[in-house]
Amino acid sequence: MDKKPKINLSENKDYDLGKLDLNEPQVLDSIELNKRDNRKYGLLSLLLSIIAAFVFFVPIDGDIPFGIIYQGAIDFVEGLIVINGEPVGALLLCTIILMATGITSIIGKYFSKKGSKMYDYYKADSVIHPILYMLGGIFILFYFLNKIGVYNAPDIIVGESTGEMVIPGVVIGVSFIIPVGAIFLPLLADYGLIDFLGVLLEPLMRPLFKTPGKSAVDATASFVGSTTMGIVLTGRMYSSKMYTKKEAAIIASCFSAVSIGYAHLVMTTADIGEYFLLTYGVSFFITFVLAAICSRIYPLNRKTNEFIDGTVQTEEERKALKAGSEDGIVKTGAHRATIRAYTSGSVPKRIVDSVIDAFPVMPKVVTLLCSIGILGMIAAKYTPIFDIIGYAFYPFTKLLGVPDAMVAAAAVPTGITEMFIPVLTIADQVTQLHIKTRFFVTTVSMVQIIFLAESVVVIMNTGIPLKFRELMILFLERTLIAMPFVALFMHLLF
Repeated sequence: MDKKPKINLSENKDYDLGKLDLNEPQVLDSIELNKRDNRKYGLLSLLLSIIAAFVFFVPIDGDIPFGIIYQGAIDFVEGLIVINGEPVGALLLCTIILMATGITSIIGKYFSKKGSKMYDYYKADSVIHPILYMLGGIFILFYFLNKIGVYNAPDIIVGESTGEMVIPGVVIGVSFIIPVGAIFLPLLADYGLIDFLGVLLEPLMRPLFKTPGKSAVDATASFVGSTTMGIVLTGRMYSSKMYTKKEAAIIASCFSAVSIGYAHLVMTTADIGEYFLLTYGVSFFITFVLAAICSRIYPLNRKTNEFIDGTVQTEEERKALKAGSEDGIVKTGAHRATIRAYTSGSVPKRIVDSVIDAFPVMPKVVTLLCSIGILGMIAAKYTPIFDIIGYAFYPFTKLLGVPDAMVAAAAVPTGITEMFIPVLTIADQVTQLHIKTRFFVTTVSMVQIIFLAESVVVIMNTGIPLKFRELMILFLERTLIAMPFVALFMHLLF
């Protein structure tokens, strides 16, 4: 492979960086800086990487700083407006956003002139999207009016297992996760941390999961942060030509697991909180086993190794992601991180650009989360559809030796709505159910990853190349493959 000619940016400060593909490892390796700039931007990369690692990955009393920050923002905005004794600032803000999205989607999709901004914003949506947007606006309006005590909304929409489950935890949460995350994402993605870790982890991630080393950062962001944050990071990397279509699809559908904090809540509900570390460790291991398997079967094995602009990633480019034998992995990773910090430019500008990019995504995502999430919960709570589907899973749970096999079989498919739902379906029976059953249902729900109330909607609205049908296939594959692994640990541990 021919080496790129060296370019010293310290001596050519007016060099047009637009001529360079800075996502190509050989290009980063070909850039040089003088000693002063090398030291300055190496320290900048190190400092910002430490801040990013602290914000996203270091738990404080069980919560990571990012979770504390965005929850603090929710609490602050919530307390700004109090109606009939209820703090509803954040809820009112989300209600306005979702209702506006529902109304403008109808106008933009069906009545706006072609070429107008509103038309362009909604033109990629299907004909069903405006209906879902409107339902999202109506659902949250009912919830808001019920919350402030001026309208007794139907329990089927605002009850504990429907609206109360979706709106405070998912809709309001994601409404703040996306913009607050946009402030800190540049520190994680644009100033060298991902480049450095990518070099170190490439020899592990590529053979096992067919993804670059940097994808380990996405996986960690999901596990310790939130599912949405991991997917948003993946979408950003894909749109920036740092992941191919295949890599982005694998990472989003295989690594965007439930966060530590949410997992603890789920386990406590299933009355296995005392086995938190054990259960979470098992789910962590099985998630990566599933990633290794699912990345090699349909539909992920059909995704192409080409970037968002259609250019194909070559074998030479994949090899270039590894450290060269001359410098070694640490030195190569540090050099690439330093060059990334230099070429990324002003930190405040990056943050402003990131926030601006996040706002067009947020309204669509949270409105669909509201409508699809509540519709899914209604189906799980008020219709027999999942009980009927459960009969198809019963032979598997029986064969695997799961106690209360029919209860487990009926719970497992409800994970397509929201990962908490399988546990909620057994929550009123936990004192009667065997601990093996509770462990089985909880762990399967935590590794399914694909669910309508969040991950499906976020994936499809961040440009990641996965269709709805493919996501449903992935859900079924992950569930069926996970069940024997979970059952094995169930029998070994309990």
